[in-house]
Amino acid sequence: MRHRRKGRRLGRSSSHRKALMKNLTTALFLTRRDPDFYSGLFQSDGKTEVQPPRFPGRIVTTLQKAKEVRPMVEKCITIAKDVLPAQREADKLGTTADRNSSEWKKWRESDQHKQWVAAMAPVVTARRRVFSMLRDKTAVRILFSEIAPEMADRQGGYTRILRMATVRLGDAGQQAILELVGTEYDRVKKTSQKPEFASE
Repeated sequence: MRHRRKGRRLGRSSSHRKALMKNLTTALFLTRRDPDFYSGLFQSDGKTEVQPPRFPGRIVTTLQKAKEVRPMVEKCITIAKDVLPAQREADKLGTTADRNSSEWKKWRESDQHKQWVAAMAPVVTARRRVFSMLRDKTAVRILFSEIAPEMADRQGGYTRILRMATVRLGDAGQQAILELVGTEYDRVKKTSQKPEFASE
């Protein structure tokens, strides 16, 4: 019996299921990687070039997996979004000088550096918290630098699940699209104009 245990087991052990959720979440964030990253990469045959994702911020998986991984994705985005004010405050106190330059060393010895450390403390804590879930530095960097600022004005609901009409070959599993909402790559555009009706 379930005894109020939530979530699907997905036919996997606990460790396998946790790894699956981590990998799906990381894969969703990594689709927002810079397209230049894929230049010079080849498939296992050594001839076919690896192409960047056609739609960044979107992955295709089964419907059950998409429903299970969605809370983890939204939790990561919420953690990153909550420290945006601290990040902006730290950016004001930071320096643009090159590391180990005389200007940078002077800034390190000033009181402004201590204020910067205090302002960055919540950001570092949040980054470590997300990294403990994803274990991927690139995904954490993309989340905090690109995805979270785009979600700053949204009060939850950062993802969308769309059922696909075609089933998966082999086992006829129901496929679904899990994608980020409200980003520059979001293909669903909302119009702010209301329809006009002829006055009576």
